[in-house]
Amino acid sequence: MESEGRTVGLLGAISIGIGGMVGGGIFAVLGEAVSLAHGATAVAFLIAGIVALLTSYSYAKLSVRYQNRGGTVVFIDNAFSHNLLSASINMLLWLSYLVTISLYATAFASYGQTFFSPDSPVVLRHVLISVAILLPSLINLVSASLVSRSESLIVMIKITLLVVIIVSGISYVDTDRLSPVHWEGPLGIITAGMIIFVAYEGFELIANAAEEIKNPIISLPRAFYGSTIFVILLYILISIVCVGTVPEEQLLKAKDYALAFAAKPALGQTGFIVVAIAALLSTFSAINATIYGNARLGYFLAKEGELPKKLSRERATVPSNDIVVISLFSLLIANTIELTEIAIIGSAGFLLIFAIVNMAAFKLASEIGASRIVIAAALLFSSAALVVLLLHTWSSNPRAIVVFFCFTGSSILFELLYGRLVRGHFFRRAYDR
Repeated sequence: MESEGRTVGLLGAISIGIGGMVGGGIFAVLGEAVSLAHGATAVAFLIAGIVALLTSYSYAKLSVRYQNRGGTVVFIDNAFSHNLLSASINMLLWLSYLVTISLYATAFASYGQTFFSPDSPVVLRHVLISVAILLPSLINLVSASLVSRSESLIVMIKITLLVVIIVSGISYVDTDRLSPVHWEGPLGIITAGMIIFVAYEGFELIANAAEEIKNPIISLPRAFYGSTIFVILLYILISIVCVGTVPEEQLLKAKDYALAFAAKPALGQTGFIVVAIAALLSTFSAINATIYGNARLGYFLAKEGELPKKLSRERATVPSNDIVVISLFSLLIANTIELTEIAIIGSAGFLLIFAIVNMAAFKLASEIGASRIVIAAALLFSSAALVVLLLHTWSSNPRAIVVFFCFTGSSILFELLYGRLVRGHFFRRAYDR
């Protein structure tokens, strides 16, 4: 039965998904995709999008059945009870959002540096990264409502800008640059898609708003599929314009702010500046929104006993302790890990989480009215994608693998220590009420 308190319509739900995906990700990882897939960058985005779309099926079915702001946390707990697996994955989700914040902050710094001299001191980058995290944290502490009120407008600005780049640049595309002769090998293309997968992770935020969405049985699936398909098409077109209009050597030289270069052929230096400014706005707003969401996830986990009780305290309905902890950890990650490694760690973290969610959907298929064939495909694709990413990274960037396993290991270790020593037990929670 639909609650009278539901306030979010279908378009609002779709905008949540689009806003979650088209945050800072495309600005941060486009250059990384070009460096790995070359002329097949659009194919890499398509492959990553297929994994996201298949997983969105599991999320849609689970969200209709379990309409709870806990989202991913609730799905995993209902499938596997509350045990070491579910608690560790819940902790990894919280950590993965810290990595996402760090990715956006690093991208903010990369675009911000384009407004300064190339000879600026290295400390400038760390200052920009720190400002990109501390200022949104302060906004969340002072006025959390400002975050939610501003997001719809900022999403419209971002989408409009990307559409302008596509429309203005499509006639400048040199199709020869997109020819298969300029493609990386199949494994390289797939790997590129998995490294940039973090650009798609935001669709799961729709699940956290399920309680507020009108006519959820119809609107939730449409919101998941509609937002994901829209973003897949948007990323493919942006990739075609970027690779097809700008020589690859220029894109690789400006890898961390490649999207700004994509506006140059059609819009000149003015276009570069406009896109750089928009990238600052987009990454800043993405950090703002992710801090907002992750603080509430931390608050939710703390209320349920998975994180220290101090994180369940509010000041004027704001989970202030959570915001402070998130900002401190994000500052540490963003200022010590390179952009490529952050993208790998973020993508691997969400691929692992999504694989577990697909396992949860498969286990609950009868209860949620889902096709086990589709879910099995989603599980296979997400698991295979994670394996491909980890194997490639082990040979090309072993440090990123070490950091990723430190993240997953710390999630398990924290739950072992906190669950046994502080709570003294594992317990099952019933969300279906």
